Amino acid sequence: MSEYMYLDNETIQSLEYYMPKNEILQQMANFFSIFSDGTRLKLLSALSIKEMCVNDLSKSLNINQTTVSHQLKLLKQAGAVKDKRCGKVIYYSLADKKINDIMLGGVEYLFE
Repeated sequence: MSEYMYLDNETIQSLEYYMPKNEILQQMANFFSIFSDGTRLKLLSALSIKEMCVNDLSKSLNINQTTVSHQLKLLKQAGAVKDKRCGKVIYYSLADKKINDIMLGGVEYLFE
């Protein structure tokens, strides 16, 4: 059975030039995976409003502290949140305003 190629050379060249390399695609998939969990989305949404510690996040979102800590660790590893220590308390905030922009883009896409 022969394969048919309906694409013209210009399209093929554009695909070869603009298609992200596999390494970049994997990094993008890893980045977007931080938005694939409801708990992480809650945490990111809360942190887009104000920096908070684990205790405040846990109480205000009604999520147990162990879960909050675990999800914050994942978000920090992904570069989505940053932390700062004030004495014994660690406060978390979004690492970059673009994280909130991405979430807002998702809301706009889904609901507008």
